[in-house]
Amino acid sequence: MEYDDKAFLFDLDGVIIDSEPCYDQFWNNAVQKYRIPIENFPAIIKGNTLKAILEKYFYNYPIEIQQQIIQECSDFEQTMDYLPIPGALTFIEQLKRNGYPIALVTSSDSKKVASVISRLKLEHIFNSIVTADRISVGKPHPECFLLAAQDLNKAPSACIVFEDSFAGLEAARRAHMKIVALSTTNPPEQLQGKADLVIPNFDSIQVQKIVSQVYELQ
Repeated sequence: MEYDDKAFLFDLDGVIIDSEPCYDQFWNNAVQKYRIPIENFPAIIKGNTLKAILEKYFYNYPIEIQQQIIQECSDFEQTMDYLPIPGALTFIEQLKRNGYPIALVTSSDSKKVASVISRLKLEHIFNSIVTADRISVGKPHPECFLLAAQDLNKAPSACIVFEDSFAGLEAARRAHMKIVALSTTNPPEQLQGKADLVIPNFDSIQVQKIVSQVYELQ
């Protein structure tokens, strides 16, 4: 396969920005505040949309509590420090300079994504943005990645997904796309077998090397 027919699809949290520890803190606080009787709750829900989390784990809570959680999460996201994963912005800019189609595929809503894009000055980077607002079912369902491929007019087999959560990795697998897992959220040994390649971050990562490794080109 040629290098120049590829598209690159990026999750946001844990892939472009190092926000997972912040979410761990938010949900650990929520576990205590709302007495959520689930062990390791922050880890279990990674990669899921807030809508899916509420539907699955808060369906028996009053609607007022659910709305309160939505507002608390929104307020929290507006005050987060959006620190980039090492090398992420440089790698994405490298892709853009070389004319590759790039998509942002995230379980976050459009309000948060707009804030991240503005603060990191990524306004002209992405050819497609798929947020929680655009999909009917979240990861691990492949809808989000397939929608991004459709936006970019690319076959799933030509798409390389960068993900960190188990839900996101499963969604990419179900979409029949190539997968690069980042060990920013889960240990690398737990990611083996769930991706074509596992990397710690984007430091010193080159486009052609990534493509060669995930497609096993010589």
